[in-house]
Amino acid sequence: MQNLALTYTGDVAILTMQNGENRHNPLFAKEMLSALNTIKSNESCKALVITSNDEKCFSLGIDTDWLMPAMKAARTEEIKQFMYGMDDVFKALLLFPLPVIAAINGHAFGNGAILACACDFRFMRADKGFFCFPEVDLSIPFLPGMIEFVKKAMPYYRFNEMKLSGRRVSGKELEQDHVVEKAYDTQESLMEGALNYAKTFDKKRGIFGEHKKRLHKHIIHTIDNENKPLIESLSLMA
Repeated sequence: MQNLALTYTGDVAILTMQNGENRHNPLFAKEMLSALNTIKSNESCKALVITSNDEKCFSLGIDTDWLMPAMKAARTEEIKQFMYGMDDVFKALLLFPLPVIAAINGHAFGNGAILACACDFRFMRADKGFFCFPEVDLSIPFLPGMIEFVKKAMPYYRFNEMKLSGRRVSGKELEQDHVVEKAYDTQESLMEGALNYAKTFDKKRGIFGEHKKRLHKHIIHTIDNENKPLIESLSLMA
């Protein structure tokens, strides 16, 4: 895979984004969904950690170098299929029958921060990297489904403040708000903490997946029913 590398440490899968800023484009969505299906088919796997090998970035969100030319050239079907593809990725994470842990090693902006929020648990660097929703400054409104699953990851008052201000928030501040389980001072301790936490899980997939299905039923409904009209009309900019 061009954008991702899949490895295992014991019975924990590690999915590493490996394309620098790890921007989201059609290939990223396709590879991410394929990787999740591969991990799910591995019956010995007990948990998944998603991280990045870039020194500065976890993920900076949508690939504007792809999106802007696509919009200018009116490649509407390509853009729609990308948006549906990312919705499929988010739904796959929300319904994944294993614990999904984001090890946020650097900046998580926009769709990159949203990707982390789709995971079950988050760990982050305390010494570097910011978590940010810059959409308010880019004239990009959140899709309804995104709002719903970000709200399950952080207190509403913090999401409200971050979404409306576009402020960059550190791992330490997110730890205080319990958005991340813990913030670490080094890359080594971040990965060690995320992996150690992943190894505490040994749940039966059936019940774990059913819990997530019932917990996130309203989110899936919103993605399937409220995102679609906005994607079809390409109401992606304000």
